[in-house]
Amino acid sequence: MPKILATKGKEYVPAQEYFIKDDLRDFHTKYGIIKAADLKKPDGTKVKSSTDKEYFVFSPNFIDLYRRLRKYAQTIPLKDIGFIIATTGLNEKSVVLEAGGGSGGFSCFISRFVKKVISYDIEDKSIEMMRENIKSLGIKNIEIKKTNIYEKIDDKNIDLILLDLPEPWQAVENANKALKAGGFLVIYTPSISQMQQAMNKIAEFEGLMPVKTVELVEREWKVSGQIVRPTSRSNIHSGFISFARKISS
Repeated sequence: MPKILATKGKEYVPAQEYFIKDDLRDFHTKYGIIKAADLKKPDGTKVKSSTDKEYFVFSPNFIDLYRRLRKYAQTIPLKDIGFIIATTGLNEKSVVLEAGGGSGGFSCFISRFVKKVISYDIEDKSIEMMRENIKSLGIKNIEIKKTNIYEKIDDKNIDLILLDLPEPWQAVENANKALKAGGFLVIYTPSISQMQQAMNKIAEFEGLMPVKTVELVEREWKVSGQIVRPTSRSNIHSGFISFARKISS
């Protein structure tokens, strides 16, 4: 069973965390060896390495496993996924369709909040990795289809369609037909020029109402003792998100 070893960071010293897949063998860290017997102790137990360094041991939860999924393509970061959930009001009755599934990061995370996720992709490598990641998390409500969304969408009455594609404007017409009234079309792109083309296409359909386009900037801060400042990892661009809503058939 996987385990996590974590130190509690002291002032000016960041905490460290190790993810251990095999708890049947001793685990080597730069601060010494943790005995396999210690890895089997109850969650929250404090253990010591061979150099007397203290760690806490506990079992991973969903987010720990999710952060370690295999990735074939760049995945939508959690800050953007959370915003999509909050803006569209997804819930346990929602059916979501994602096009451009990649490694399945979005589908795997969103599956915890909705009734069903349908993921379209055309690359065998992506589909294989997505299946592997879904299995590793024990998810049961994701259906994968090898389908080109530029050509068709077989599914209907969808609550939310996410287009994470190089040319999302080519899928807008099919998405419009597949959405239920009141459903959301969400487009995710790294480039604002891609988004511009997609939104111009949306404007051609009377039944689709543009809602907003955003870029979320996450600014991380270091707060330790007397140190209070932004970290060097702050303000990194991830992508643009546009929302449109189906208002009529």
